[in-house]
Amino acid sequence: MANYFSIFLVVLTVVSGLIWLIDAKVYAPKRREKFAAANGGQALPEGTELPIPYVVDTAQQIFPVIAFVLILRSFLYEPFQIPSGSMMPTLLVGDFILVEKYAYGLKDPVARYKFFETGEPERGDVVVFKYPQDTRLDYIKRVIGLPGDTIRYARKELYITPACPSNENCTPEYKVERSYVTRHQFGKHPVNQFTETLGDIEHDILIYVREREQSFRYHNNTNTWVVPEGHYFVMGDNRDNSEDGRYWGFVSDDHLVGKAVAIWISFEFNRGKDSILPGWVPSGVRFNRVGGIQ
Repeated sequence: MANYFSIFLVVLTVVSGLIWLIDAKVYAPKRREKFAAANGGQALPEGTELPIPYVVDTAQQIFPVIAFVLILRSFLYEPFQIPSGSMMPTLLVGDFILVEKYAYGLKDPVARYKFFETGEPERGDVVVFKYPQDTRLDYIKRVIGLPGDTIRYARKELYITPACPSNENCTPEYKVERSYVTRHQFGKHPVNQFTETLGDIEHDILIYVREREQSFRYHNNTNTWVVPEGHYFVMGDNRDNSEDGRYWGFVSDDHLVGKAVAIWISFEFNRGKDSILPGWVPSGVRFNRVGGIQ
């Protein structure tokens, strides 16, 4: 849906801009000539304008606005809504976030061809990307593995062997550090919250105390992944309730949309069955969640 909206914005911008341009270059001079002919050669008084067709007037009104929205959304920032709990506790259902579109390169809004490099994802970044198995969908996860890394996830512990192209002074496999924060109870499931450190980024994750029955299998039926060049390995912060790179593989650089940088508003949706309002109407605003994303 997001890509369809981008195409719609591009088409609307181009059409309204062309209508404005063609009228200014072709039809507006003709209208002025017609006015002069009807008034004995008298030119249109300075500061006055002839009536213009409704379509042209509409194009002139909407073109600057649509062009601004297109540039803002395609190359600067785009809003997204968090639809699931796979990134809890970092992001909750009802969070509305801003994604920095230029963080990993500028791409055209239709074909998504990268025409200008601006940077690459770093370990620990929260990224929005096109779901590899259905690029019509946008997913959000955290970058765990960079190109060339070896990632291992065993007994709910995360291990990383950083890429080492030169094979000299390589960093050996290390276990990602984490510290206990607290315990939650989600229904029948006790869940521990930890603070995890990935590079320079500290963030919280959730780990179920007991194993949960999963409806999917690890990618290639293994708990170890070697990240290909031009790809990234991502996981959700809600480690036992996230369908991520462990199950469908890697995210191509071509599929990256941008970096999630801030929560600009957060709504609660906790209406009971007896509420007269529909469930999609927010029941509250979580102002304390507004701010940057770690």
